[in-house]
Amino acid sequence: MTLEHLSDSELAGQPAAYWTGLAYEALIAFTRARQVEAGFTQPQFWLLRNLSAHDLSPDGRGRDIPALREAMSGYLRAEDDLEAEAAVAEERGWLRRDAEGRWWITEAGEAARLDMKRHAPAIRARIHDGIDDADYVTALKVLRRMMANVA
Repeated sequence: MTLEHLSDSELAGQPAAYWTGLAYEALIAFTRARQVEAGFTQPQFWLLRNLSAHDLSPDGRGRDIPALREAMSGYLRAEDDLEAEAAVAEERGWLRRDAEGRWWITEAGEAARLDMKRHAPAIRARIHDGIDDADYVTALKVLRRMMANVA
């Protein structure tokens, strides 16, 4: 199904769940592909963010994989293997594991997190190309209202 050939009244009848699902898959695939091109994966970035005292970690302390998985439960995908991603990050010197199995971010990991973060504006710019902020805000408000309607 394409939107280009539909009138506004036909568009108004389209199922939101179908289109939001397609949008989610396309945006995630695009974002992850750009991150891989830059030399890292989205789960590696999330690991660093969730272990950094300068980002999402509430206390900068090490965490084991179940705790990290819980912290990321709202955005992890089924195919994301945090243990394997952490092992790659360890090989790169970004993480270290202590004797209790907790993962800790290293200085190199903090530098990598900051380097990874600098790719986000270009990814966002490509996704938002041709969409002004007012239209984007309207789209988000509509989605939020739909979610509230079904809560």
